[in-house]
Amino acid sequence: MLKFNYSKFTLECGTDEAGRGCLSGPVTAAAVILPEGFESEILNDSKQLSEKKRDFLRPYIEEHALAFSVAHVFPEKIDRINILNASILAMHEAIENLNITPEFIIVDGNKFHPFKNTPSKTIVKGDSKYLSIAAASILAKTYRDEYMKNIDREFPMYNWKQNKGYPTKEHRLAISKHGITDYHRKSFRLLPNQIKLEI
Repeated sequence: MLKFNYSKFTLECGTDEAGRGCLSGPVTAAAVILPEGFESEILNDSKQLSEKKRDFLRPYIEEHALAFSVAHVFPEKIDRINILNASILAMHEAIENLNITPEFIIVDGNKFHPFKNTPSKTIVKGDSKYLSIAAASILAKTYRDEYMKNIDREFPMYNWKQNKGYPTKEHRLAISKHGITDYHRKSFRLLPNQIKLEI
């Protein structure tokens, strides 16, 4: 069972990101404040759940959360400030956009920059330990997947609706054949060393 609260503050916000290891598309973060007594038997780390369960949970979380927010940071910014800073920036933007100010922030992972004067705690594998981080992981993942499906219509040759921008063999073959788009992260190693990329 996932725990409800780490800090004992009532307004504890969980935050997580999706898409950090992708070759294309944004890194997306969500922040969620859940009400006391919130329950879900199937809520877990988004990576542990099927797409069907994630899509079921998204409106459930949005309906029951005291506050939630989602933020994208796009490839141009990722290339400029690096993926770790972009992930933290996305989390900060999501927290900033909440319509309730959190009293405490719990963060999936082990890296975070202080957000204003709000106390925070990083928790490794937090998305499989705390409900609010798991909820944030669901929102970040589903909103990012939706974005990738939309841009897939513009560039179907990369099959982003399937691979969501992750470095699959198929995605890398498409990059070697068609080159890159503005949606690709140019600071990432888009192809193995033995294949040269014409930019």
